[in-house]
Amino acid sequence: MFTRAIVRKPCKAMLSGLTTANMGLPDYELACEQHQDYISALKECGLQVTELPALEAYPDSCFVEDVALLTPNCAIITNPGAQSRRGETEHIEDAIQEFYPQLLRIGSKGHVEAGDIMMVGKHFYIGLSERTDTHGASQLMDMLALHGMTGSMVAMSELLHLKTGLSYLENNNLLTYGEMHTHPDFADFNRIEIDADEDYAANSVWINGTVLVPKGFPKALHKIQQLGYKTREVDMSEFQKLDGGLSCLSLRF
Repeated sequence: MFTRAIVRKPCKAMLSGLTTANMGLPDYELACEQHQDYISALKECGLQVTELPALEAYPDSCFVEDVALLTPNCAIITNPGAQSRRGETEHIEDAIQEFYPQLLRIGSKGHVEAGDIMMVGKHFYIGLSERTDTHGASQLMDMLALHGMTGSMVAMSELLHLKTGLSYLENNNLLTYGEMHTHPDFADFNRIEIDADEDYAANSVWINGTVLVPKGFPKALHKIQQLGYKTREVDMSEFQKLDGGLSCLSLRF
């Protein structure tokens, strides 16, 4: 169960954020409205939400998930693979230290973005991507081991982040997209395949029995509801334009 979340308000500079989506520029005012609804959804799931101010120097800073991994046993500050995002880490530390006095940090010789990390119980799957490399993943696995947890690296070739194509919904249920439909590392899960025309919905988020699902993907929504989950749709259109998904907008712990 989760009790808290940390989010950061979108900045006006988000219009120059990193993207491969080719969907046009986000509407800043609409993005702020959608972000407030996202916060409402977190609160509906029973979370206390810490809202951090916008960081105009960092266009992608609303995607707080990438800069830290918050586990039941420890907090790890990452070292983002995207150079323009590396300075974000120092701006998240104070908020995290309120709840985790001792912070661990990925060293400069490796890169990790937590969008590449999926938690299943005490095990963490770490996707190797353009943003997360073996040096960073190895450091992360060592830190997890020191705190009674395990990690494994996941080879992939098509996804921006591991959680672009995977979402663990607890109870052994796993949303998959693309290469993750048949990935051998996840053969033991009950895989719910998300169709290519709704690939964005593969990034949905389980929080205390409710699954947050991006709005506008009816087939994915139906598949999740068929599993018996309560669902809450959240409009993410402006964040989708920046390659950002539902998990990216919060640190949940």
